Amino acid sequence: MNKENFLFDVGTVMWRDWTVLKRRLKKFIFSRLVTPILYLTAFGWGLGRSINLDGGNYLDFLVPGIIALNTMNVSYMSATTIHAEKVYHKSLEEYLLAPISPLAYVVGKISSAIIRAGISTALILCVAFLFGAGLNFLADFERTAEFLFVIILNSIIFSGVGFCAALRVQTFEELAQVNTYILMPMSFLCGTFFSVDRLPEILKFFIEILPLTHTSELLRNGFNFFSLIILIFYAGILIFFSCREFKKLSS
Repeated sequence: MNKENFLFDVGTVMWRDWTVLKRRLKKFIFSRLVTPILYLTAFGWGLGRSINLDGGNYLDFLVPGIIALNTMNVSYMSATTIHAEKVYHKSLEEYLLAPISPLAYVVGKISSAIIRAGISTALILCVAFLFGAGLNFLADFERTAEFLFVIILNSIIFSGVGFCAALRVQTFEELAQVNTYILMPMSFLCGTFFSVDRLPEILKFFIEILPLTHTSELLRNGFNFFSLIILIFYAGILIFFSCREFKKLSS
């Protein structure tokens, strides 16, 4: 594989998605502000005022969980637009006919999802700061670098989930079922709003297998080798399956 051609193909896919996002950027920004403001108001200011976790502020505990949840949803939704490109717009056929490798297309789409998740995360950090959150996970350069790396890994994982789902299902109803049966349980159980240590042991075992649990852990408490390896494993597996699904369409 020619490295220059690969990077050019990745950039082409990203540029196409960025052009679409740029036209809708204001709507995207405002829509991304609604959910974190509601969560921070209801749980951070409302419920959170009466909760202390190990002597700490619940609002400071909540913000990393919201960021983990947000990057999951944004990156997943970014990738699922491929379903409309395949079924309705028929623009996916242009990529299938073009001399572009499956890996370049997948990396381009995932990179676009990372950009969307990054913009959304920056918005949440601004809102959290205005709400009075401490943002201790950005205390120094090392923690900030770890934070960004985990955000990228989480975006890769869930954009991969969205990519595979978008290519395998036939209708939007089936796509919604993926959200209902996979994303929604993780949204509430994977350490986003409360510590998984409070769950029954049997349930805790299954929850700790899921990637969002480890994302929440890393964002909240810093470097953890085991959690990092789990996320890297998920990211690699989902990139592999995304490429395989794309190859199936072109064969």
